Amino acid sequence: MSEDTPLSDKVAVVTGGGSGIGKATALRFARAGARVVVAGRSRAALDAVAKQTHGIGIVTDVVEEEQVESLFSETKQRLGRVDVLLNNAGISGPIAALTEMDTARWDECVAINLRGAMLCMKHAGRLMCEQGSGAIVNVSSLMGLRGYPMRSAYCATKFALIGMTEAFAHEVGQYGVRVNALCPGAVHGELMERVIARRAEAERRTAEDIIKENYTEPAALRKWVSPEEVAEAALYLASDASSAITGERIKVDAGRL
Repeated sequence: MSEDTPLSDKVAVVTGGGSGIGKATALRFARAGARVVVAGRSRAALDAVAKQTHGIGIVTDVVEEEQVESLFSETKQRLGRVDVLLNNAGISGPIAALTEMDTARWDECVAINLRGAMLCMKHAGRLMCEQGSGAIVNVSSLMGLRGYPMRSAYCATKFALIGMTEAFAHEVGQYGVRVNALCPGAVHGELMERVIARRAEAERRTAEDIIKENYTEPAALRKWVSPEEVAEAALYLASDASSAITGERIKVDAGRL
């Protein structure tokens, strides 16, 4: 292993790997020497990323435990082990005041963002504990550290994910497994564009005003965060460079106030 390939000979599973942070991290892990498995619900998107990473794409709905168990058992069968999990699959959830919440959409957000993350930790953690090493990087959010209006469902899941990160880190640390959380701020890309469009409609404001007031102006660096910048932080937590760090959460938010 060299400084240029800190994940040499490691096997990394990236959920939600077909786009955004997941795609950027899968590509970064591959450049760092990892053998990458990307998981998600879109076969076309997974195949495209798998081709770029010279890795494997496995269609997986993280809400379904049988599919999650199969993801990790197939990874072990084909590649021999699981060293890294980027627990990234998630949705933005309903953009609505809590008093107007669509309960079905709330339940969907909790199922994917929270149940899905738990199931991936459960099955990756079992394999990692058996082999005596591993690193899990849970993708929470700045909204897992502070509440935001119109985003109560998403905030609830991301706050809870940090709690699970801290709890699980203490459960598996004795087996050499580390568990940490990333808390990205506003990450530029299609997901944020959809979120802002729905928020603009709900608040009857322009997207430009919402971006300036809520995302770029409050940031010390006066900018969006890119998926590639989040990927660099994920690589740090996945690699031995962070060998004494577990149960921690790291913001990647351009200094949002």
